[in-house]
Amino acid sequence: MIVNDPETLAEVTALFEAYEKALVTNDVPVLDGFFRDAPQTIRYGVRENLYGYEEIKAFRAARPGQGLERKLERTSITTYGRDLATCSTMFRRENSVRTGRQMQTWARFSEGWRIVAAHVSLMEV
Repeated sequence: MIVNDPETLAEVTALFEAYEKALVTNDVPVLDGFFRDAPQTIRYGVRENLYGYEEIKAFRAARPGQGLERKLERTSITTYGRDLATCSTMFRRENSVRTGRQMQTWARFSEGWRIVAAHVSLMEV
């Protein structure tokens, strides 16, 4: 298995950057499109555990769209073969004493790359 094939890494990095832009601008339709539309897709959040695409979509629709700007730190994107990748990053929001952590697992399907699992957490630092 090839780890960090340059072409695959470039594809996933571009997707991660597009996800981040959609996140901080609260572009809900674009964010929804990054997640695989399947009951197996999971997103654990700071205060929610979302099982399946429909729960993730409902969360995004109800989430406030302000105060989403953040600064990323220690972003790590790793690809495994041509069809699986992980994206991990820490983040900080202005005027917050907490450090955020975000992890995503991306998989390539016939419709393209999709997030199949995500986890967001905060820690006091």
